[in-house]
Amino acid sequence: MIYTVTLNPALDKTAYIPNFTVNTVNRMSKLRIDPGGKGINVSKVISKLGGKSIAIALLGGATGSYILSALKGQGIECKPFEIGSETRTNLKVVDPKLNTHTDINEPGPCVKEQDLNSVLKALTSHLKGNDIVVLSGSLPRDAPVNTYATWTRACKEAGAKVFLDADGDKLAKGIEASPYLIKPNEIELGALLGRTLDTDSKVMEAAHELVARGIKNVVVSMGANGAIFATKEQAFKAQALKVPVGSTVGAGDSVVAALAYAESNDLPVEDTIRLAMATGAANVMQSGTQAAERSAINKLIDHVNFSAIE
Repeated sequence: MIYTVTLNPALDKTAYIPNFTVNTVNRMSKLRIDPGGKGINVSKVISKLGGKSIAIALLGGATGSYILSALKGQGIECKPFEIGSETRTNLKVVDPKLNTHTDINEPGPCVKEQDLNSVLKALTSHLKGNDIVVLSGSLPRDAPVNTYATWTRACKEAGAKVFLDADGDKLAKGIEASPYLIKPNEIELGALLGRTLDTDSKVMEAAHELVARGIKNVVVSMGANGAIFATKEQAFKAQALKVPVGSTVGAGDSVVAALAYAESNDLPVEDTIRLAMATGAANVMQSGTQAAERSAINKLIDHVNFSAIE
């Protein structure tokens, strides 16, 4: 089973505003509302791929109830853990005229460490060997910066493979626990290692550095420059697919979803790369954080180009 963990979920409102301008009144041409948060986005994409996951989420108030109901309506199993505060709402402003995407994210509620520990205990009590746990996204206010490291160790001890998608201190602390897979972008990876990664060779060197630390799979997304897939045994560079952009929000989450789905189905590495790149591209074509249909992904799979790196 794949478990996705969203400790700071959100209701994503995507507002389409032609010629968005600051310091004046703007009027929306349309509005999308989606259950969001990185782990929840992963579960949505896994569902479209034809897989199953259980979304673990801290939810509170009317917003939390809305998210739970929306996920149920999409056929996604969610295990909610009630918090006393209202779940946050994030605003995504898309300007179709100027082709800009602006995120305005709330910080979210405060959550006590003891409550996080209760959720972790409940999760690990259900884990079995070869289960996958996806830890991704921001942490609630007041959560310890080493939360993902703690969760990674506990889930590994329970026999699960941990996929970590985080940035900043959350990533730096998290990799100390050697997750099974991480998926930073080149900017996040460069910030982690304290240097600029502005060429494929530099990205590749950085990925191998983390593999040497005990992380089995390092996937580095590089936007229009594609992605690097590295393990101890082999490495590949995949080219990005050129597609019309609907929304870039959740693009990285869709790649993580494809990687988790591929791992759960024991797909060969070549098929994993094709699926990950096609899923990322198909989801960029969608509006808001809406997940692309499997049929849209399948149309792109055969167009994915990649090569081994010596």
